[in-house]
Amino acid sequence: MESRSRSKDKSTTSMISAVLFLFLIHGAHCFYLPGVAPEDFQKGDPLKVKVNKLTSIKTQLPYSYYSLPFCLPKKIVDSAENLGEVLRGDRIENSRFVFKMREPQMCAVLCQITLDAKTAKHFKEKIDDEYRVNMILDNLPLVVPIRRLDQEAPTVYQLGYHIGLKGQYSGSKEEKYFVHNHLAFTVKYHRDQQTDSARIVGFEVKPYSVRHEYEGKWSEKTRLTTCDPHTKRTVVNSNTPQEVEAGKDIIFTYDVEYQESEVKWASRWDAYLLMSDDQIHWFSIVNSLMIVLFLSGMVAMIMLRTLYRDISKYNELETQEEAQEETGWKLVHGDVFRPPSNSDLLCVYVGTGVQFLGMVLVTMIFAILGFLSPSNRGGLMTAMLLLWVFMGIFAGYASTRLYKMFKGAEWKKIALRTAFMFPAIVFAIFFVLNALIWGQESSGAVPFGTMFALVLLWFGISVPLVFVGGYVGFKKPAIEDPVKTNKIPRQIPEQAWYMNPIFSILIGGILPFGAVFIELFFILTSIWLNQFYYIFGFLFLVFIILLITCAEITIVLCYFQLCSEDYLWWWRSYLTSGSSALYLFLYATFYFFTKLEITKLVSGLLYFGYMLIASYAFFVLTGTIGFYACFWFTRLIYSSVKID
Repeated sequence: MESRSRSKDKSTTSMISAVLFLFLIHGAHCFYLPGVAPEDFQKGDPLKVKVNKLTSIKTQLPYSYYSLPFCLPKKIVDSAENLGEVLRGDRIENSRFVFKMREPQMCAVLCQITLDAKTAKHFKEKIDDEYRVNMILDNLPLVVPIRRLDQEAPTVYQLGYHIGLKGQYSGSKEEKYFVHNHLAFTVKYHRDQQTDSARIVGFEVKPYSVRHEYEGKWSEKTRLTTCDPHTKRTVVNSNTPQEVEAGKDIIFTYDVEYQESEVKWASRWDAYLLMSDDQIHWFSIVNSLMIVLFLSGMVAMIMLRTLYRDISKYNELETQEEAQEETGWKLVHGDVFRPPSNSDLLCVYVGTGVQFLGMVLVTMIFAILGFLSPSNRGGLMTAMLLLWVFMGIFAGYASTRLYKMFKGAEWKKIALRTAFMFPAIVFAIFFVLNALIWGQESSGAVPFGTMFALVLLWFGISVPLVFVGGYVGFKKPAIEDPVKTNKIPRQIPEQAWYMNPIFSILIGGILPFGAVFIELFFILTSIWLNQFYYIFGFLFLVFIILLITCAEITIVLCYFQLCSEDYLWWWRSYLTSGSSALYLFLYATFYFFTKLEITKLVSGLLYFGYMLIASYAFFVLTGTIGFYACFWFTRLIYSSVKID
């Protein structure tokens, strides 16, 4: 195992120097939607069946296929994996299965193994935790078709098959463990009538547990009595299952059936990505749009009232009460652009938020265009990492530009903090989580070589780009305030209870979270319940609605704050929309206890660790949107007013 991990490290390290090249190659491959070029097979051509990780939604800890004593090939060969695949815990290796295009096989024997106490224990643990075996043929994942009781309903596909199951013999109350040792594969293909070549469009399996029997001594050529191609005896049920117990022999067998399909190669992923609950997504969009319309109405009303009344110089028709209401925000004109406390930290957070916004927007556009299809395993994560690195230039620019407006002079210090603060916190959490996964001997643990690649991307590309952006931003002329700032700060009057900073910040986060929480359910399901998420069109709409909601709620609350003569809006504008991250984390906690069946401590720590990183990133993103919206709003209203 050590030599294999060393070779994994070497292959990952070699990827570092060519990471830009890989990115270009990745982009080029994407033009063959959904991810790879089609391959034509003639009758009798060998098909490479590869095995991937063992996965469980109960533990969230992936393991290598050969961590269990399955039938080994002569030599285990690891497939080349991209950065995203390694971070996902994918371990794609060759297998002992031999398929030949359009040549059916019946009861092909893989091997026989004898369980000892240790291997039997491993099998039982994996069956207990409901682990699934994942395999790949021509870049298609293996699925188990599940037909619903309603005949008209489309077939549902589950990724991978269960290693085994628990059950009882009739008349016994003792629970036993059984392994799925016979696999009935179905390979679906689309045939070209002119060339007679075929393309693979489906890879399905029905797993069975069968206690195979044979006569005489076992050898590789021994004929089974329970499953024999010569007598046309096939496995059709699991009535005599194969028990998992120390000292027992297990014979692994498989069938291969080929079915011609009308589905074309370009549409072969449609069944995997079938979305039967699109009505819920539309409900999510409508729900979010109602929030946006409500907020837009309020913003429009505020803008019309304030700007109209300021330009018309408080005409005589205005009542005294209304004039008092409007004078509130005008009174603080000499303090509204006073630099906030901890202004350096605000600059760093704003820069990081701009970096995130750029990464998410570009990723979404690529995903909508189909470049980040699920068939391109790890493509989404690889793209996000690389885009994050390259967006460092915008982070540096935004942070130093704001810093110069605050009359700062040490731009290098701000650029350094922007380059290191957020990534350092995330990397520290990630390192601790990775150590926990290492402790469980899971394939999900990121190898040292990949860790080194991540650090090199950070220090070698991201940090220099942040400094380049910082230099350009600081060289630009400083943003001028529309009104002059008084030398002596104005005293802030006592505020009403509902204008308490903590209360208004917490209220501000509810609506942005409300705009996305339905879609959030599907995203969490795809991540933690091992399902495909490919509805980027819906996601992009929800994301745009989120941006508008964050901007509008911050403008509304900022206006109320200025009306009550409180000019400390800088940090509050960031925290108002950023507080939606708190609700995201609370929802993730609710999801953990209601939808997931995680019982292990390490798995629970992994879940909350990763959701903490996601919530922190969401805070930075939404906070920056709110800040820039409020920044634009205050500059707009104070520049349109002639101050006496």
